Order: sequence, then structure tokens, then C-alpha cells
Amino acid sequence: MKHSAEQKKRLIGCALGNIEADLIISGVNVFHLTDGSTEKCDIAVIDGKIAGLGCYSRGKTVIDGTDLFAVPGFVDSHVHLESSHLLPGEYEKLVLAHGVTTAICDPHELANVVGEKAFEFFFSAAEKLSMSLIVNLSSCVPATGFETAGAEVDSVTIRKWKELHPESTLAELMNVPGLLFGDEEVLAKAALFDHIDGHCPLISGKELNACAAAGVVNCHESTLYAEAAEKLRRGIQVFIREGSAAKNLDTLLPLITLENSPFISFCTDDISPLEIVTSGHIDSMIRRAIASGANPLAVYRTASWSGAKHAGLNDRGLLAPGRRADIVLLSDLEKCIIKEVIVSGKQASTLPDSTLKAPEEFYNSVKCQKVTADDFTVRSGKTETFVIGVESGSLITEKLMRKLPVKDGKKYADPANDILKAAVIERHGKNGNIGLGFVHGSGIKSGALATTVAHDSHNICVIGTTDEDIAAAVNALIQQQGGLVVVQNGQVTAALPFPVAGLFTDCKTEEFNSRLQKVMTAAAGTGCTLQEPFQQLSFLALPVIPHLKLTDKGVFDADIFQHVPEN
Repeated sequence: MKHSAEQKKRLIGCALGNIEADLIISGVNVFHLTDGSTEKCDIAVIDGKIAGLGCYSRGKTVIDGTDLFAVPGFVDSHVHLESSHLLPGEYEKLVLAHGVTTAICDPHELANVVGEKAFEFFFSAAEKLSMSLIVNLSSCVPATGFETAGAEVDSVTIRKWKELHPESTLAELMNVPGLLFGDEEVLAKAALFDHIDGHCPLISGKELNACAAAGVVNCHESTLYAEAAEKLRRGIQVFIREGSAAKNLDTLLPLITLENSPFISFCTDDISPLEIVTSGHIDSMIRRAIASGANPLAVYRTASWSGAKHAGLNDRGLLAPGRRADIVLLSDLEKCIIKEVIVSGKQASTLPDSTLKAPEEFYNSVKCQKVTADDFTVRSGKTETFVIGVESGSLITEKLMRKLPVKDGKKYADPANDILKAAVIERHGKNGNIGLGFVHGSGIKSGALATTVAHDSHNICVIGTTDEDIAAAVNALIQQQGGLVVVQNGQVTAALPFPVAGLFTDCKTEEFNSRLQKVMTAAAGTGCTLQEPFQQLSFLALPVIPHLKLTDKGVFDADIFQHVPEN
């Protein structure tokens, strides 16, 4: 970021000790990400920038850094803020407490519901936040043509927003088949950018070459060590993800070396605020990586400098003069125990609560009609059927073939063998589609779970043991205008509304987490064994991740990129 002549003058004056600093952190142990050394010194801050490191005493505010370590603020290299279900002000307060001072945001969840108004909302919010929310332009609204979204953002619209925000890059290009097969609209979007965020699950060989050649510079979808290592060799930055439904840190830990650290970053992608409060965020990844034997210098580079550098944010990621004063103060470097967070020269603990609100037009977004149990009848004389296999902690689903009960030409779920019926209901008022399928691996013994958070088109997604419970859950979601619902024996046992676009709550984090805990407890009461049942459910409808998915248009084979025949 460029400084005006007056700002440079003040920075120079403060660096020389001739001008009083806004903030001094005295006697702190600075952990340098350049060489891994630790320097005990003062840090002088003015106008949100670090003016100098050394011996400084003139400061309006002084923080005693004795026995503390200072590291750069953490960077979440890829996140869909909507998956926190918190509006931006609440999200900021939550993640700042965990040392995250920069987040690279792809608003495609909201954009799939409200279109380009999502860009307007997020860019406006970013201007009001203290943390740095970097908003990129969503490439896949909708993600594919094999589902019904609430809106469409074409290349003409992307060009308009690129002209308004030339610093923005193209976010998460999920339509890899469209890119590889030369889809004109996909290529038109890609041609506008040199920096394209990738989405390349299990992509390798010549197809990976093609993605990199087209401008894809990173990927957060690596689930195998060999997969990630190949991407590094092709010049693709690997974002090691630890979200709520997708947990890849343990598998990719061997990548975190001094040699690799400039080319790897941490990200959360989609993470629940309840998990952030109970388990942590990027700080948790740091703790676990170091505890597993990774070099602390490599880990802290991965957590801040490498992500900032990759995103072209050269004003942060190091504690050095002229850099943005995003500083995390730790009582323990290896355990990453946070004592204070400084964001752009301000103590995060002193920031006022945000009053950012969503536009009224984002409300009342669930526009489908109420359903009956008959709407979920699967008519077939065949006992064998494709079944979607889900596994806790993974977005990749298995393509199974199972025999199911058939009676009077109707196919039924088989809860005794952990096979439930699933449905995706178009909720944007476009066509009323209902896609039907079956799911194995949830552990649910009775009842149904339903949500309007269903990546990326965000239709209603529901799984259940009976058609009656499925219908009750869907109707409850329609009545409360989105969110999460648990039903047993036709009765709602827990519910959490998301009135803003069916994606966000409009309450505070503490209240939200309290209500989310009740919903999670109720979900466990159905017998569900998934660690994050609703996050897992939300990815059931994402047809750009292998192998078998379900959209409002039916069961979808992501390996051949087409819907499977009725069976």
C-alpha cells in the first residue's frame, strides 16, 4: 500500500524517535519470519504501520511485552465468510480473537442467492471493518449448469466489477470441466485475470498442467499428500485446509517444511463459529503443526507471510518497518497462546461492536411451496440403486451400489443399514425441482435433518428416515425462512433460523453458538454420527467435488459430470 508524502514523513519521524508513536509494545520478543531469530526490542507503531523496531519510549499507548512473543497477524488464505453464518462485523470480532487479521473472501455463497448484490455488500462491509477482508470476484454463480441457483453472474458482470475493483482476483474456479473443455463463458471470465483461485480436487497429470497454464495459481482442495506435492511441483500454491467438514491438516502435515513454506498457506474454507470458539482457527493449526514436529519458522510463515505474499499483500506478513501493524502477542510461541491482537495498529480487544446489517432485500429468500410426504416418493421397480457414501471430515463422497426395499413400485430408505433418503428442493422460486436420492454413512436412526445451506446453489437439502419427517423438516425451513432444522416423529426438536438469504443469522455470536449447540445436540439425538452433520449435509449438493452428489435435478456423477439415469 502506498503512503502519502505526509504519511511517509510521520513514519520516518517516528522511526527516528522524533515523533511520538501511537502505540509502543515494549520489551517484546519479536519472532522474525525472515531467518527464525528472536529479537527482544520495542515495536513503535504510528498511523497503523510499524515505524521501527529497537529502543522506543515515546508512545501514547504502551503495552508491556515482557515475556511475550510477537508474530505477524495470521492470514486465512481462502474462506467463504457465509459459512460462519455470521454477518461481517460479528465474524471479524470472532476471528480477530484468534489472531486472524486478514481473510481472503470468496462471496459466491451469497452471490448464488442474490447475485452481484453480494459483491456490493461484501465490498461495502470490507471498508468498514478493522481487519482486512480481501474480496475476490466469484467465478461460479452458479457453480455448474446441473443445478438451479438463485442468480447468475456472467463474464460481462465480472468485467464490470473487475473495472470497479482492479485489485480483485478471480475466486475459486470450480468448473474445472468447463475450463478443460473450453467453455466460452468460463474462458471469458478466466481471460480477465492473471491470478485465478483454483478448485482442483484429485486433478493431476495433463489436466493439472492445463489448469496451471490457464492461470490457476492455488488450490485448497488437496486431500492426499501426493496430490498436494504434485501441485507444488506445478507451481500451484497449496492452501492446507482445516474447516468443519473438510479436515486436511493431518494428512498434509509433512508438506510444512522450510523449503515448502513460501509455497503453502493455511485456510479454513468453511468453518463453524462454534468450532472456532471451542477448538480455534488458524491458531489451532499452528499449535497442532508444531506439536506434530513441524519447524516453528515454517509454520508461522505458512500462517502469515506466505499467504500474504501469494495474495500480493506485500504490506504485511513480516514485523518490519513500513509494514501494516497486524501483530499477535503470544505468551507461548510453540503453543500459540494468544494474549493480545493488534490490527492495523489498534488493540482488537478495544474495538467497538460492529453495527453492520444486511439489506432488507436479503430477507425472505426461501420462495418454494410447502411439500407433502408424497413429494418424496421414489418410484422404481429395481432394488439396486446408486447411493451416496459420506464420511465425517471429508467432502469427497463415494459412489456406492446398494439394494433397497421396494414395495408397490416404490423404493424406500433402509435406516437399519444406514441408508437414508435424501432430497434437494429448489428454493429460489425458479422451477420447483425436487431431486431425490439415497445416502449412506450418517448413522441417523430416526428423524430428519434439513438446511438451506447447500453449496453452492443453496437449495434446501434434507436427509431422513421417512418421507413424513423429511416433509416436516422442509416445511419448517420454509416457515422460518432458512437455517437448520431437526425433526423426529414429525415434530421439530430443534431449529436455528438463517433469515438473511437463508445463510446468515442476524444475532450475536454468543447467542448463535448457544442455539447451534442445541441443534447439534438434537442432531446427535437422531443417532447421527457425523461430527459436523449440517456442514456435511451442505456439501452433499456440490457437484464439483467427487464422486456422487445430489442436486435439485437429480443424482449427479461428478466423475463424468452428468446426472445418472433413474434407477
